[in-house]
Amino acid sequence: MLIETLSTFPHMYDSVMGESMMKRAQEKGILEFRAHDLRDWTHDRHRTTDDDPYGGGAGLVMKCDPIFEAVEAILGKEFVEAKLASAMGEPGGISGGAHQASSAANAISPVGCRAERGLSERLSTTRKAAPGGLARSSTMVEFGGDVGCPDRASSAAPQIVFLAPQGRPFDDAYADKLAAADHLLFICGHYEGIDERVYALADHVISLGDYVLTSGELASMVVIDAAVRKLPGVLGAADGPVDESFTSGLLEYPQYTRPADFRGMRVPEVLTSGNHAAIARWRREQSLARTAAARPDLIAAAEAADLLTPADQKFLKLLEPAPTGAAEGVS
Repeated sequence: MLIETLSTFPHMYDSVMGESMMKRAQEKGILEFRAHDLRDWTHDRHRTTDDDPYGGGAGLVMKCDPIFEAVEAILGKEFVEAKLASAMGEPGGISGGAHQASSAANAISPVGCRAERGLSERLSTTRKAAPGGLARSSTMVEFGGDVGCPDRASSAAPQIVFLAPQGRPFDDAYADKLAAADHLLFICGHYEGIDERVYALADHVISLGDYVLTSGELASMVVIDAAVRKLPGVLGAADGPVDESFTSGLLEYPQYTRPADFRGMRVPEVLTSGNHAAIARWRREQSLARTAAARPDLIAAAEAADLLTPADQKFLKLLEPAPTGAAEGVS
């Protein structure tokens, strides 16, 4: 899987993508990661990526021209043209100011590779030798191998991801969807927002929740981590990404490890009994109880999706409080 990011602060990814599971995924060859600096596609001495909003108002808005130039260089001009053609051809397209999340899935031609090589030549003055004789650009943070030009014509089309308040709420199912992609490009906003016309490039617009972060880089790191850990071979345990919260529609059961007794707090006896059937039943009931207490909305969704067995439903009935205010006998 190839994941690329386009942002004004590419070095924010250094620690997250250079440690733990994300680092291991790259070392195993499961993931290739590239962080591009949007300022490489600006043309003024201050490398400006933002400007005042039309109509006035507080804050600054990220300009559309550096973003379009960057995506043309990274993915190919024909790819961008196809995206625009798709967005402009839809009712209420970008000329009307409405957000259009294009779903164009056009294969990338070798033009994208030529554009990327052209960018490398344009930035050649900033390149320096790295160990092993490989060239590294000081304006692009790279992890997990050499920068090459993937065979885009023979792979699935790249998918462009934005993080924005108007996006679809992110959840485990969406992480599965992104994990199935071969190539993702995250375009990260900053300041007050992004020029609305840039969303003509979008395949995915995602929201992490009803709050505001200082940058799209932070939000993209969460989404990348959630998706990459689902790739086969990333986690140590084969069933690691399967037996955990949300994958079954419920919260995960409580977990314990040694010592069995810590300051008077003992591990439930069933977990040390060796009775695997009893352990499985206990874990399922604990998962149901925890979800019913903390996220009753997930219980309702599981019922609607027919994910609860008769035994589950019987157990949930036992959790319901006894009726209060029963009528007293009348003499």
